[in-house]
Amino acid sequence: MWALALWMFPLLYRLSLAALPHKPENISCIFYYKHNLTCTWSPTTEAKDTWYTVKRILCHEKERDMCTNKTETSCFIRYPNVTNPDDYTIEVEAKNADGIVKSDRTHWCLDSIVKIEPPKIDFVKPVLGVKQMVQVQWERPKLAPVSSTLICTLRFKTVNNAEWKEVNFSTEDIHLKQVYNLTDLQAFTEYVIALRCMAEGSQFWSDWSQEKMGTTEEQAPFGLDLWRVLRPLEADGRRPVQLLWKEARRGPILGKAIGYTIWYFPENSTYLTETMNTTNEQLELYLGSETYWVSVVSYNSFGKSPEATLRIPSAHEKPFPCIEAMQAFIAQDQLVVEWQSSASLVDTWMVEWFPDLDSEPSALSWEFVSQARNWTIPQDKLEPFLCYNISVYPLFQDLVGEPYSVQAYVKEGVPLAGPVTKAENIAMQTVTITWKEIPKSQRSGFISNYTIFYQAEDGEEFSKTVDSSILQYDLKPLTRNTPYTVQVMASTRAGGTNGTRINFKTLSISFMEIGLIASLVGGGLLIFIILTVAYGLKKPNKLKHLCWPDVPNPAESSLAMWCGDDFKNKLNLKEVQFDNSVNTEEDSILKPHYGHSDLIDKLVVNFGNFLEEVSIEKPLKHKKNIAGGEKNEYVTSLYTPDYPLGKNFQEPPISAKILSRMPEETCSETKEQLLSYGQNLGPDQLCEEGTPNLYLKNSVTTREFLVSEKLPDQTKKEV
Repeated sequence: MWALALWMFPLLYRLSLAALPHKPENISCIFYYKHNLTCTWSPTTEAKDTWYTVKRILCHEKERDMCTNKTETSCFIRYPNVTNPDDYTIEVEAKNADGIVKSDRTHWCLDSIVKIEPPKIDFVKPVLGVKQMVQVQWERPKLAPVSSTLICTLRFKTVNNAEWKEVNFSTEDIHLKQVYNLTDLQAFTEYVIALRCMAEGSQFWSDWSQEKMGTTEEQAPFGLDLWRVLRPLEADGRRPVQLLWKEARRGPILGKAIGYTIWYFPENSTYLTETMNTTNEQLELYLGSETYWVSVVSYNSFGKSPEATLRIPSAHEKPFPCIEAMQAFIAQDQLVVEWQSSASLVDTWMVEWFPDLDSEPSALSWEFVSQARNWTIPQDKLEPFLCYNISVYPLFQDLVGEPYSVQAYVKEGVPLAGPVTKAENIAMQTVTITWKEIPKSQRSGFISNYTIFYQAEDGEEFSKTVDSSILQYDLKPLTRNTPYTVQVMASTRAGGTNGTRINFKTLSISFMEIGLIASLVGGGLLIFIILTVAYGLKKPNKLKHLCWPDVPNPAESSLAMWCGDDFKNKLNLKEVQFDNSVNTEEDSILKPHYGHSDLIDKLVVNFGNFLEEVSIEKPLKHKKNIAGGEKNEYVTSLYTPDYPLGKNFQEPPISAKILSRMPEETCSETKEQLLSYGQNLGPDQLCEEGTPNLYLKNSVTTREFLVSEKLPDQTKKEV
């Protein structure tokens, strides 16, 4: 007993370690007509070194065949080994080194699992004279049971629509070419069509045929949507009005318009109707300031569309307010615009949108909205990084209300360029930084703020952030006489872009300090002038002496020292002439005498002072009696060596005294001579005792003077 147990133990251990393949389940078979019978099962993956065998049993196990594959979970039994109609029993066997596992048997009727080829569509075309229909010509699949009735599904949609519509039909016609008429379509509309079929009784459809396109026959246009853009009145009183129209969105497009007819007239003057034709979808009219009515129809070879009418308000008519608030936002890849209004009777709205650019306004897009207070548009229909102006107009009967506008981006980015920056009002510790707005085409989003970055030379960088509405900022406190670098960054939700970098240097002294210094200097000068004037008014002589000082007496200078003996000889020569002369009329005349030219040019002599000093020097030694008939003598010298130096140059002149002692006839002769030299002096002034002789005192060029013989004869004494 124990020996048997020991012998069975290795066998049981080996069986416990065996890994049998998984049992094939979920067997499914498809009969591709006149191609093959394909069967699949699960699991779809299996361990390596597993073999599968499909056993096909027919006619009550009288016939069987097998299909063997390694590691693959499908098997093909090719035509003509498989024929229709037949019933089969399918069994799948999995085998590996550890053993064999069989599936359950499944039963299959080939008629129920047959799958035919897809049909082929030859063309899709309209039927002449039949509206809203296209004819589809297609071919019956060649590999389809001839005895079977085909059940088909035709699906169709318009070109710009994503939703398919389907119609089902069946055909027993065994001919190759088949025709199907698709009705209840829109006129002049392009459709996309596809077709599939299956044999009656089968559970498998064929694949869809290749898609074909066709257009329904054209009809008269259905209708138009009409809108306008009002311009301001011009100087001549005309008002430009731009008319816009397009095929009505709310109705089907029945035909392509080849032209448009427009007529308009003043509201109270229908007889002034004017008519115009165009092939464009817009027209510029010049109307008056009153109310107008405008109508537009489109036409083609099949007829005209219904009339679209619009009222143009007068230039002075005020639109009624209706919308209280509006917002725009992005939701599910769409731009959504919502508005609020308390006017319950208004249920139609006009939405306008166009890009907000610095250049001329681009093409205007517009659309009617009914029975709603929101409007959506896919993001891909708008340009990213571009700002759009969106306006909503309320419409009530023939009246157009006041619009409400917002701006929106479908996608924001960083600005394409930064602000252009300048430094103004530079002072010692402050500066004003100004910048310009970025052009609209370069903003790529709403500017949320500006950031000013500034840095002193070799210093730390600082920044200031301001609101987007601010275009200048005062930086303070700064360090005087220091170079700085500044740049401004414009930011959106997506990020920021730096502008131009500029440099400036703060002042070392302020304008206030300069003004203060100038004020102090100017005030000091003003005070000095005031004090000087006051001093001059109080002591005019001292002021005159300060402003116009006395000229030094050349006779007291050292010039007389270098004249030497030559000057004395001339004095002696003249003294002799005085002694030998006769008291005649000619002797009484004051004759001019010219010395050396350098002496004449360099000396300015106050002759009155000079003669007075000569007359009073040693009067007792040289006194003579004038009454004794002594002759007058000529004094030709400008300097007397014995004349004492240091006399005051302003002592009273003696020329008048000398002349008063002269004989009467000599005085008269002297007056005539003085008058002949152009001196403007009266006779009384010239000969009056005690009156100074201006000629003798002020003459520069004349060097001879009349002196009395009783004057000290200094010249003779020296001889």
